[in-house]
Amino acid sequence: MRELKPWLDLICKRPGRLVMGGFLILATLLSGIALLAISGWFITETALVGLLLAAGVAATINLYVPGGAIRLFAVSRTVFRYLERVYNHDTVLRLLTDIRVALFRGLSLASRSHRSELTGAQWLSRLTSDVDSLDTLYLRLIAPTALAALVSVLVVMLAAVLFDLQTAMLVGLVLLVAFLIATIGVYLRTRHLSAGQSDRQEALRTAVVEHIEGFAELTAAGRTGKHAAGLMRQAHQVTSEQAKADARIGWHLAGAHLLINLSAVFALWAGFALYQAGTLSGPVLVLLPIALLGLAEAYTMLPDAFGKLGATVASATRLNRDCRASQPAVHSGAVDLPADTALLAENITVKHAGYAPLFKHFELEVQAGERLGILGHSGSGKSSLADTFAGVLPAHGTFACQERVYLTQKTVLFEDTLRANLLLGSPAASDTDLWSILEQVELAERFASEPDQLDTWLGSAGSRLSGGEARRVALARVLLNPAPLVVLDEPFTGLDAETRARIAKRMDGLLDGKTVISLAHGPDALPGTDRVIYLSR
Repeated sequence: MRELKPWLDLICKRPGRLVMGGFLILATLLSGIALLAISGWFITETALVGLLLAAGVAATINLYVPGGAIRLFAVSRTVFRYLERVYNHDTVLRLLTDIRVALFRGLSLASRSHRSELTGAQWLSRLTSDVDSLDTLYLRLIAPTALAALVSVLVVMLAAVLFDLQTAMLVGLVLLVAFLIATIGVYLRTRHLSAGQSDRQEALRTAVVEHIEGFAELTAAGRTGKHAAGLMRQAHQVTSEQAKADARIGWHLAGAHLLINLSAVFALWAGFALYQAGTLSGPVLVLLPIALLGLAEAYTMLPDAFGKLGATVASATRLNRDCRASQPAVHSGAVDLPADTALLAENITVKHAGYAPLFKHFELEVQAGERLGILGHSGSGKSSLADTFAGVLPAHGTFACQERVYLTQKTVLFEDTLRANLLLGSPAASDTDLWSILEQVELAERFASEPDQLDTWLGSAGSRLSGGEARRVALARVLLNPAPLVVLDEPFTGLDAETRARIAKRMDGLLDGKTVISLAHGPDALPGTDRVIYLSR
């Protein structure tokens, strides 16, 4: 359970919202129980008065106070239920934001070797099902469990006040057993099933994706049917295990409800003894059993929540492992930068995990404000070297550099607006700053003609733009960033020679005072440089 602690700590950073959400759930439960209890008391009182009047005995009843209470609790239950749903679902969305930001912040620091360990389907599982199992942890598990326990204590206290201490203790004991069956009992019976279920679903999802991607090859090999049959067997195993877990959850739910009903029967039996002794009236006699029956609403949510707790713990374990693996790599032999030096690499080895080194004993010193160009043909290791300078690929050796911003060889744009993509480079940038940088990369006129201008939707991975336009948006985002060291890997991909020359000339002024390391396949693909290094393999 310690795997949940980092995420519980994150959830508890919003204590005000959690307390208010818990209060709304509690108010809803108490209103429902009070409605049932007072209704039972009122019906019994009315029946007794009716019998007395039929027997010719003078009797009176106050219709207004209990009637008003019934209306009050009926309305309050509806209002609190509505407010609870709206407020707590808003809280869950806020918690989801916190969890995703924390997760993405950790994953953004992952090395390329770590990212390559997981397939796309596995990453999809991390960012969807694993996160979803955590974002409702409060609403599905924490709040219902705490409030069910609190309401049970209140009902036991009610039993002590209305009946006697012995009845209250026996009712409390039965409710305690029901609570343990609905919570810890379910968890112990289902934790291994639910923990393995997410792994099985992830494996099935991966297999389905591979089946779709390789459908042409499977058809050519005549193995489509066999492969599909294998998928069906995997799916059958997943559904069978889920059915087994659901059956255990159902039995525990039934057991908890049975005990709650038995506690109501016991309270009714004990109440009859007190009624016969003259210490309890008939209407009060039925109040406690009906209040106990109202506890079923509080206990109904618990078995399903604890039945999925094993899967939640497994999801937290995976996410914790990914985040721990995503911590920034500590460069061996890291040193403080000398004065007026932007980057220092001494005797470093550049390599990807599981492969031979690309560079050994590599040494480089770049002065602050220097413009360095690095040229090399495809496969010479330019992008790996750029990844090392940017901190994406661990450098084995002595390495240190200033804060940097990195334009990767692959253009990366998010499915969002132009404004949102540019603000990633400088969140504080004004609209004037954005239009100015667009002018520098010759995109201002292009987007000024769009109806939404800066709020133009770029599509998935910038699909609404040409390759050259997408590259210039990515370049503009980097140029907005105030980092003193700029690493540009093939900055002018997709641009014709004339456009490249004009933008390169403007970049000289934009990058004034910054250190620039540019990597390209030829000198015509570099911005202005002070010196050039040639790579050869």
